[in-house]
Amino acid sequence: MVQHVTALQLGGAEQPHHSLIKDTVGRVSDSGTSTPTSNGDDGSRSRSNSDDATSSNPRNDGMERDVSTPNDALHLERRVGLVSGVALIVGTMIGSGIFVSPSTLLVKTKSPGLFLVIWAACGLLSTLGALCYAELGTLIPKSGGEYIYFKEAFDSPRHRFWGPVMSFLFAWVSVILLRTSSMAIISLAFAEYSIAPLMSTLQFCWPDDSKYTLTRLLAALCICLITFINCFSVKLATKVQNIFTAAKLVAIAIIIAGGLYMIGIGNTQYLSQGFEGSTTSFGDIATAFYSGLWAYDGWNNLNYVTEELKNPFVNLPRSIMIGIPLTTACYVLVNVAYLAVLSPTEMMQSEAVAVDWGNRLLGPMAFLMPLGVVLSTFGAGNGSLFTAGRLCYVASREGHLVDVLSYVHIRRLTPSPALLFNSAVALMMIIPGDIASLIDFFSFTAWIFYGAAMLALIVMRFTKKDAPRPYKVPIIIPVIVLIISVYLVIGPIVDNPKIEYLYATLFILAGFLLYVPFVYYKKVLPGMSYVTTFLQLLLEVAPSTSMAED
Repeated sequence: MVQHVTALQLGGAEQPHHSLIKDTVGRVSDSGTSTPTSNGDDGSRSRSNSDDATSSNPRNDGMERDVSTPNDALHLERRVGLVSGVALIVGTMIGSGIFVSPSTLLVKTKSPGLFLVIWAACGLLSTLGALCYAELGTLIPKSGGEYIYFKEAFDSPRHRFWGPVMSFLFAWVSVILLRTSSMAIISLAFAEYSIAPLMSTLQFCWPDDSKYTLTRLLAALCICLITFINCFSVKLATKVQNIFTAAKLVAIAIIIAGGLYMIGIGNTQYLSQGFEGSTTSFGDIATAFYSGLWAYDGWNNLNYVTEELKNPFVNLPRSIMIGIPLTTACYVLVNVAYLAVLSPTEMMQSEAVAVDWGNRLLGPMAFLMPLGVVLSTFGAGNGSLFTAGRLCYVASREGHLVDVLSYVHIRRLTPSPALLFNSAVALMMIIPGDIASLIDFFSFTAWIFYGAAMLALIVMRFTKKDAPRPYKVPIIIPVIVLIISVYLVIGPIVDNPKIEYLYATLFILAGFLLYVPFVYYKKVLPGMSYVTTFLQLLLEVAPSTSMAED
């Protein structure tokens, strides 16, 4: 069996050389290859299907080839096409934010004009950043997003200590906090909007304890259902993503159509206020960007699944160029529609702008707005777990997390241990009363790593200047995004320093406490090899390889 040299090796001990899976399931040879048993698995172990097992040759300008045979080492399959790629971007970007959080951004900007400008600027910034990620993803056709880009750009035999630090800290912050917390927030939004129509119909005031318990149970059910879908089949997960993305676009179309109708009959008094009373605070504008960028979060998610993208050198840039402008147009038009019905004051005081908009305009059809939020959040949760699991999977495969998280189910070819781990942490995070406020203060952490990704792109223009680049952006674009990311990190701290920023910084630095013993010195906790073997037998998983290396 493949022996991974891992770092945060809480389960990364050297594995014993014995059969990992019982003969009734299959066996994994010492080389890590998978061999079906005599009883077969209904052909599910074969990866020669022409629809699902084709990939792009990284040096073949998009020409496709058969990526694997039944005797290849286990790895994830290329099952995400152009439509699914666009759906993954749009579906994870459009969650609950556009339906719920515009009020936060309006409070910061203080005028409809600046409010709409910030929404458009967030879309432009996301587009510029995603174009840079398109170059990164086609230059380095591996899954893992920023994690793998930091490793390729900064890791070096000459810098054995500092080289892997950025990759490890990104995995530490993202896997343990940012990705899982985002999943928890999405599931809580799903739960709250699921019970909203029931509460409104029954006209019953739920006791706080009962509402808390019910929302947590529904949120947990949402996480468990999404986890089952993603562990069961990549194809099923992408189909669910496509369907729910289409459903949320219908909800957005309803809002846009209603807003355009109101504008058409002359209801423009709120939009006509323009930039009157706009904020001039350096920090307010930066935190307004945080609110907007939270709604745009997910623009880089396709880079986490590059190894599962069909013909990535073509479909990655195309998906980005279709998905992000589409989302930006939707966001700006939806907010125009809000202001065509609700006053800025009403929007600032609203806890759920879309629901108040629906109650004002749709009458008996107002239930469509909570339903739209439910569908949108479920789709966003599905996409969020899909990509979060891949980050965890790649970080483990590269030696920065426990070995078992890099293993793949021997029949379904899904990274089920990584998916289950992310879901378990998310389930723990739904217990607190309100984690959204905590995540706001960690948003600037994400932009530290986005800025570092731009720096990685600039560095590799020199260190990998002869490497084939199927897609290449003008160098000024990553420079601009890097400068803006520095502003977004420093601006709020300079204008209004808060203790939460210190907590976030300390959390990042705490990663060093794990990095030194478990990554640099490769220490292993005793007995973890037996835990890893037990989990392999229980989950029916085996070691995997990168498709980019096959």
